[in-house]
Amino acid sequence: MKLNKNILIPLMLLPIWYVVYVHLQSMTDWLIDTALGLTKGAHLTEALRFFIFEFPKVLLLLTLIIFFVGIIRSFFTAERTRKALEGKNTFTGNVMAATLGIVTPFCSCSAIPLFLGFVESGVPLGITFSFLIAAPMINEVAVILLYGMFGWKVAVMYISTGLVIAIAAGWIIGKLKLEKWVEEWVYATKLGESDLEDEKLTFANRITMGYVAVKEIVGKVWLYVAFGILVGAGAHGYIPSEFMVSFMGKDVWYAVPLSVLIGIPLYSNAAGIVPVVSVLIEKGASLGTALAFMMSVIGLSLPEMVILRKVLKLPLIFTFIAVVGGGIMLVGFLFNFIF
Repeated sequence: MKLNKNILIPLMLLPIWYVVYVHLQSMTDWLIDTALGLTKGAHLTEALRFFIFEFPKVLLLLTLIIFFVGIIRSFFTAERTRKALEGKNTFTGNVMAATLGIVTPFCSCSAIPLFLGFVESGVPLGITFSFLIAAPMINEVAVILLYGMFGWKVAVMYISTGLVIAIAAGWIIGKLKLEKWVEEWVYATKLGESDLEDEKLTFANRITMGYVAVKEIVGKVWLYVAFGILVGAGAHGYIPSEFMVSFMGKDVWYAVPLSVLIGIPLYSNAAGIVPVVSVLIEKGASLGTALAFMMSVIGLSLPEMVILRKVLKLPLIFTFIAVVGGGIMLVGFLFNFIF
């Protein structure tokens, strides 16, 4: 059977990817210690070692996993997602919406059209929020970076707690019956049904969509990755551990709420913030505090609030921030207690 070139290329590149990934640390050490002959243990040397190792490692992980995520995403569209959530009861709908938020290709930038589509089709407000919380917070970039820098246990914990926050926050908002704080024009809007039939895609088509996902996502985030790892490298090489422990350590009672309050007005995507979080933990910040900071930056960013203000009144936005922020703080305290 003749293989399509779109299928043949990843089959050929996968062994090369594996060899490079497995030997990346040894190649980095050879470059730093032998080829460049830099003094081992010096601030600049260790900062360079961190950057030269972490940057290609993250890009390798992003390229591989986003390729497969792109294939999975070829089965999802905004219309399919909207229809899947129609008519669902609370809690069951919250669980389903949060789960769909992980695998569907939407971020806070998609908030308005998604919100309109959900409301117009009768999706309850709380279920809508479960989706809008999970979609940006538990995205493939965050999970890939967490896996690459901390291992699968931390990545799984992040996914699990992010899901719990999205489900619980959406359920609470739904129970509070806050529809009066949605802008009136939203309920008056009627979106037309899509006249397009779902395209029947072949496996080769879906492979192509994997390539497109790599090109679009990696093309957009590589600079954020580079900047985040550059900041992390500087902190790795030059910031003393005692400094971080003094206000982000496990024994500092105000560390978690302070980190969440600092994170909310900041803006960064996962590609920029995870490398920084990695170094914060390495330098003595507790796991719960660092993850709470990361969740607040990704899930409660100021630009997202500005976008949501077009469809939500301020009391609902502040309720959204309070409920989600409270959930993030509980996760931070819980992780600090367990670990």
